[in-house]
Amino acid sequence: MSSKNDIKIGLFIAAAGIVILFGKLGVFGFLGRNLWPLLVLLPGLFLHMLFFSRRASAGVLIPAGILTVYGLLFGLCNTWGWGLMKNLWPILLLGFAVGLYEYSLHTSSRTAGLSGTAIILGLLSLVLLIFSLLGTGALYLLGAILIAAGVWLISGVGKSRNRKKWNRGW
Repeated sequence: MSSKNDIKIGLFIAAAGIVILFGKLGVFGFLGRNLWPLLVLLPGLFLHMLFFSRRASAGVLIPAGILTVYGLLFGLCNTWGWGLMKNLWPILLLGFAVGLYEYSLHTSSRTAGLSGTAIILGLLSLVLLIFSLLGTGALYLLGAILIAAGVWLISGVGKSRNRKKWNRGW
């Protein structure tokens, strides 16, 4: 009987020695620095799995969507540098949009207001992401588009066509 206890104690001591050795060699620090975004991504995927296996209600989809998007974003930034966050910050809004939209799709009481809010938030996130990626050049582009639209309205090019359509309808 003591030999079984000796084996258990020996395995415990050997495992403790391996943990200490790996710690001193920096293995855990390396894993912690490089794989921590998985601590955000995996719970999001797990919550999705719980819902789609019918073990949880649709309410878990809101944090599941947020955690999944954030885990992917943090993994991307952790791999290629946190300087990317300067341009990718609108994806933080996209996380909320994904969570709300998934919830609105799978809830029993389909609320148009919630899905509409999620779509608007997602579109806002994508527009901000495009502007962020384009940098200040996007403001020049926006200014040129607004000037062209103003000149088009002032010139009355679309006025005659719209009046004909408008008059036919009444």
